Amino acid sequence: MPLKFAVQEHLLPGTDLIGKYEFARSAGFDAIELRGEGGFRFRERLPELRAARDAGVVMPSVCVAMPHFIGSFDARLRRDAIDNMKSLLDVIVEVGGRGAITPAAYGQFSLRLPPFVPPRSPEEDREVLLEGLTELGKHAEEVGGEVWLEPLNRYEDHMVNTLDQAVALCEAVGIPSVRVMADFFHMNIEELDLAASIRRAGRWIGHVQLGDSSRLEPGTGHLDFAPAFRALAETGFDGYLALECRLSGDPETVLPPSGRFLRAQAAGL
Repeated sequence: MPLKFAVQEHLLPGTDLIGKYEFARSAGFDAIELRGEGGFRFRERLPELRAARDAGVVMPSVCVAMPHFIGSFDARLRRDAIDNMKSLLDVIVEVGGRGAITPAAYGQFSLRLPPFVPPRSPEEDREVLLEGLTELGKHAEEVGGEVWLEPLNRYEDHMVNTLDQAVALCEAVGIPSVRVMADFFHMNIEELDLAASIRRAGRWIGHVQLGDSSRLEPGTGHLDFAPAFRALAETGFDGYLALECRLSGDPETVLPPSGRFLRAQAAGL
């Protein structure tokens, strides 16, 4: 099965999702990944998203965009993050999508930066994440979607940095709707071998995000995408690979070459 590529909505030119999708298709991409802001603002977009769906726009995924996440040190913020993630799942499934992405946390703490000792033990971290993922997994099953846990690099999170760590949490939760999201930029920092890590994670990978080693669009850095793409194909991956990165220039100029680059890297799978 050919790999399917998407672009996050804010990277695309255009004033509405229909125009953005038309450009994405012309640049060699298959879908749009949405961004889900907190404060339940994503569900306020339902009229817009329904209209885009009815016009044929493919929107398989939503990436949470909040200042706090399900692994927050603050119980009140964890509750808010879980409730907002449930709302993202409700909306993305209604408009024909499959899942919602969340990291454990972002920018909350790094073991690689002072003060080096977090306020919560690894055992407490694990308990908090299992509790949140279990609740989200049950909700995802109820609405017919999936929740995808994203490992981040060591400088952005201290709890989940590798695919192996994410898979271990998913296995402990034991709900099929709780899976892993593999981000090539973070993997470039944390994984010794991207393809080998993908093969180990196997069926747990539900979604992929793409950025080059530069954290710019694919084709601008030194990442070798082809072996990782082959590994995804070998595991039977049937989801989307979405650009989640910065751009080196104007999107109308840099996205079409990146789309061609990705298709060339995936050729022959």
